[in-house]
Amino acid sequence: MDHIEELARALARFPGIGPRQGKRFVYYLLSAPADERKRLSELVTALGKDVRQCSECMRFYNGGNTATICNYCSDKTRDDSLLMLVEKDQDLSAVERAGTYKGRYFVLGGVLTLSGKGAIREKELFKIVEKKLKNNLKELVLALSATSEGEHTTDRIRELLAPYRDHLKLSELGRGLATGSELEYSDAETLRAALTNRKET
Repeated sequence: MDHIEELARALARFPGIGPRQGKRFVYYLLSAPADERKRLSELVTALGKDVRQCSECMRFYNGGNTATICNYCSDKTRDDSLLMLVEKDQDLSAVERAGTYKGRYFVLGGVLTLSGKGAIREKELFKIVEKKLKNNLKELVLALSATSEGEHTTDRIRELLAPYRDHLKLSELGRGLATGSELEYSDAETLRAALTNRKET
């Protein structure tokens, strides 16, 4: 087995990483001290042991053996009347950095493409919306990237949640976000403006 090629192929499967970059990473690791490689290996192994997926918002978090929900979902000071839908964990982190939003979250786990590819956590979304409606949920904030995939996913969510529209206000981020921009890469000021200027949809 060619370990260099095997690891390069594994690394090339990472988002945004191609075969050439995968191989560059392998040669970097080969030239790095053995302690650094060992530490990286331990960190990757620890992901499986110590990082869990929250059963409510679906984000990944560092949790003990007994914790089933993350620190955001267990925080009793957060606003139960607001639920924000984001595409991925990195988007949730970007919103938290902006420091404006104090409601609850749900991570969709992806977007839907115009060609019909992609998937979102539809069943889990229904389940959490029904649960939160019993607990004072009033507004669902659609915080998806300002891309064609984000807009297509927003349309699908509107369609899915149509039965709840009598009890639930749907809003989306204001256009502090430029068309084509991804939430993950937006600066805190832009996100604050988008949240403040959100509109009912």
